[in-house]
This record gives sequence, C-alpha cells and structure tokens, in this order.
Amino acid sequence: MSRVQGPTDIHPGLVRRSFASEILRRFPFRRIDKLLLFATLSLNVFGLLMIYSATFTGENSTIFFKKQLVFLVVSIIFMVLIASFDYRKLMPYSRHIYAAVIFLLSIVFLFPPKGGARRWIPLIFTDLQPSELSKLALIIMLATFIADRRMVIDNWREYLFAFGIGALPAFLIFLEPDFGMSFVVLLICFVMLLIGGARIRHLVASALGLIAVFALAVQFNILKTYQLNRLLVFIRPGIDPLRSGYNITQSKIAIGSGQLLGRGLFRGTQTNLRFVPSHHTDFIFSVVGEELGFLGAALLLTLFILLMWRAYKIASTAKEPFGTMVAAGILTMFLIQIVVNIGMTMGIMPTTGITLPFMSYGGSSLFTSYCAIGLLLNIGTHRFTQH
Repeated sequence: MSRVQGPTDIHPGLVRRSFASEILRRFPFRRIDKLLLFATLSLNVFGLLMIYSATFTGENSTIFFKKQLVFLVVSIIFMVLIASFDYRKLMPYSRHIYAAVIFLLSIVFLFPPKGGARRWIPLIFTDLQPSELSKLALIIMLATFIADRRMVIDNWREYLFAFGIGALPAFLIFLEPDFGMSFVVLLICFVMLLIGGARIRHLVASALGLIAVFALAVQFNILKTYQLNRLLVFIRPGIDPLRSGYNITQSKIAIGSGQLLGRGLFRGTQTNLRFVPSHHTDFIFSVVGEELGFLGAALLLTLFILLMWRAYKIASTAKEPFGTMVAAGILTMFLIQIVVNIGMTMGIMPTTGITLPFMSYGGSSLFTSYCAIGLLLNIGTHRFTQH
C-alpha cells in the first residue's frame, strides 16, 4: 500500500530546481541593460584569452586559465543573484556588510605574508583578498550615508564621519602594505563625497591633510623601501632600470613592439619568455599591446568605454539617491582601476598592484567586479518600476 506523499517527502533535486527557477524568473531579462552585459562578458572572454596566451608555455600551462574559468562561473552566479532582488533592500544591511569587510581586513595580519605583504586570507581552493571586497562595501555604506541625508553634507561633523568611512579601510589596506589599493579606496571616497554634496572646502582640507600625512610617512621611513623606489622610478624612469624600474621598462618594450597589428596571438616574445613580470595579473595590458598591437588595445579600450558609458547612464537615470550613488561609486571604481593599471603599464603612472577589471587573473578581483555589475544591472532595471 503506497502512502500519501507529505511535505517532507519532496525530492531535494526538485527543491534545487525550484530555487534556480525562482532566481531565473526574477532575473529581469527583458529590462536588463544588454549593452552593459555584452561589454562585461566580452571583456571577460578577452581576458581569458589573454591569460591563456600569457601562461600557456611551461608545465601546468593551463592552470591559471582553468582557475579563472572557475572564478568566472562563480562570479556570474553571484551577478545573477544580486541582479534579481530590489537593490534598495541593501540599505538596512550596509553597516553589516561594511563591518564584515573591516573584520576581514583586520584578520589578514594573522596569516603568514606572501611576497612581503599580508593581503590574503587562505581558503580551501584559493586566497581571498579582502581589499578587493572593501571597494564595494565602501560604495554601499557611503551611498547609504549620503542617501539618508538626501545628498547634502554641509557641516564638518557629517563630512568627517563620511570621510572616516573611507579612511578606515584605506588605513588597514595601507598597513598590509598596499599603497595602490589604499589610494583607490580613498579616491572612490573623495569622488562619492563630491557627487554626494560635500563642500569643496572640506574636500580640499582633507586632501591637504592626506598630503601632509604622506609627507610625514616618507620623512619617518614608514613607507616600505620598494614603495619609495617605485615613486622615484616614476619621477625619474632611468634611475634604476634593472631593479625598481625593470617592470615598467619591459612593459613599455612589449607594448611598443606590438606596433599596429601586434606580433600575433601566442607569439609575444616579451610575454612568453617572461621578461614582463606579473604578465597575467597586473601587467596583462602589456600582453594585449604586444600580441594584438594598437588595434587590439583600441578594441579593449572601446569595450571599457562602453561599460563606463552604460554605468554613467544608469547612475544619471536612477530614481533615487541610493541608486545614483552606488552606480556612481562603481563607475568611479572601474574608471580609477582602468586608468591606473593601463597608465602603469605605459609608464605614465606609478607601479601599483591594481588589477585591470575583467582582464587580470584573480578570483577576488573578478568576483568584486561581477558583483558590481550585478548591482548596476539591478539599478538599471528598477528605473522602470515604481517605488
């Protein structure tokens, strides 16, 4: 005799399919910004190709490509999840997100250093870099603060509190040490405060204060030797071509040798012979320049411009301050990273550990970028709904 199936007899596979179906049902395919999604996925395909080209020689030549592919799948899943709910529901939890990231930034010092820095938390399959996540947590927290005040920050008390939201993670990142990422976090904070209604005199005063702090850090040897050397090499490129200036010199040679059409995919001598250090991470643009030349670099920049144009469009048409500030913060984040990274590979910016979004190898960077795109897609689709 067969028994009647109760609520507890539902097959787990059906539950999983129902959950996945619900997420896909909520994902706003028809209203989604297709140009933004196209630019994002195109950049990632471009990045996967360049990572493979930069690392395909030697033993375990596909390990970076395969790991980046896994990071991509996980990141896309989170992008879909983030794009599927009302982004305004993040506002009550912005403090929790921010506090969680501050906690992660604090515990990195408990783990052994890698390459002289404590920037990563070792996990089972990869390492987590909290400084990447801090950019998005800062954007959400600061957007909430500014939106609650209707984009008006007109006194020192509110300004200093808002500036402190950005200064705390920047300080912890600086201690890792990661001067480049600390600079990015502070710059995101400054731009968001400027857009969010802060007084120019407040911004100027805090900028002058940071310059004074930097000068004191140099005076009292708080900065690491290699950080000072990188700044000196940027000011005087030929001062140390075989050590501190080596990366920049080799990167400029690689990009210059690409000329108009490049040496050809998988044929970059500077890349394949590993003259350019970190060619699959920080210096991935030098691989593009050498192997695909000016036209390949121009295509890459066109995709980045398309992505930033759509981010600007979403920020300018958002229906309320929180959406505007989140989208503006994400746009600022991408713009700073693109300018700093590409400028670094061409020798017009100091050498930093800033990745090129969607192109450089790295799980934390890719995950953060896709979460940011998920938020942009979310904000963009809610332009068509009523509050």
